[in-house]
Amino acid sequence: MVIVASFLSPAFLTTTNIVNVIRQMSIIGLIALGVTGVIVSGGIDLSSGSVVGAACVVAASLAQIPDRAFYPAIAGSPVVVAILAGCGVGALAGMINGLLVAKTGIPPFIATLGMYTAARGAAMLYTTGRPLSHLSDAYNVIGQGDFLSVPVPILILVVMAFATHILYSRTKFGKYIYAIGGNEQAARVSGINVGRYKILIYTYAGMLSGLAGLVVSSRIGSGQPGLGVGYELDGIAAAVIGGTSLSAGGIGTIPGTIVGALIIGVLNNTLDLVNVSAYWQQIIKGGIIVGAVVLDQRKNRGDR
Repeated sequence: MVIVASFLSPAFLTTTNIVNVIRQMSIIGLIALGVTGVIVSGGIDLSSGSVVGAACVVAASLAQIPDRAFYPAIAGSPVVVAILAGCGVGALAGMINGLLVAKTGIPPFIATLGMYTAARGAAMLYTTGRPLSHLSDAYNVIGQGDFLSVPVPILILVVMAFATHILYSRTKFGKYIYAIGGNEQAARVSGINVGRYKILIYTYAGMLSGLAGLVVSSRIGSGQPGLGVGYELDGIAAAVIGGTSLSAGGIGTIPGTIVGALIIGVLNNTLDLVNVSAYWQQIIKGGIIVGAVVLDQRKNRGDR
């Protein structure tokens, strides 16, 4: 894909553009880490893009310079407070998703679609539709800074990818999530508290979407309620391209998801460089997801 991208646009291989791809890929990757766990558990999360928007405006309102702030009473808060607030908003949205799925029996598609609308509306209400700019330099380091010449967003992704890989593959939590996705009824019979672990995985996915909201808002220096549109599709596409099965739960890995996020990052950047409209980009990515699911279904039938 890199060869094709460099052929279509000579600007692709410039240092500036490669750094841009890496920073953008980190946002997709953070969302995809959580989405992977949700899909592995047999669910789906369509709310992640809207959660990004809601989390970023709450964090931005805390990180604004006080004399230019939308909410002066809370502006100028320490960066740590803004980070915790953004991640907390994401975790809260995810927990609500999990409660709806686990306690009411609402299908994950419907529950998270409802959150998709509610979170976006809440972000608009919180800011009256206005962007929150004039963020502190300390906050902007999250998305714009470098550490030892490595972009901070990619460092965040590496740390969270490693932690999530350990969580999913080496802990009881991960073992149970895979068991629930593979055969929920068998998981119940074996004594696993299915509802509890569904709530936890949706909460974790929401927290990661909130963290992605911090990265994207600090990257552009503004918290905008419309941020994150289409990110849920990118996150799902990254997970599916990386081998997470939408047609059969209990299948998926974090290394595969990171590869998928890189592919989506390169694809998005290439389509932007060759001036493909946003509408066509959504169609192309939707087609990629459908194609990946079809291949996955054929593979699963072949395994049987």
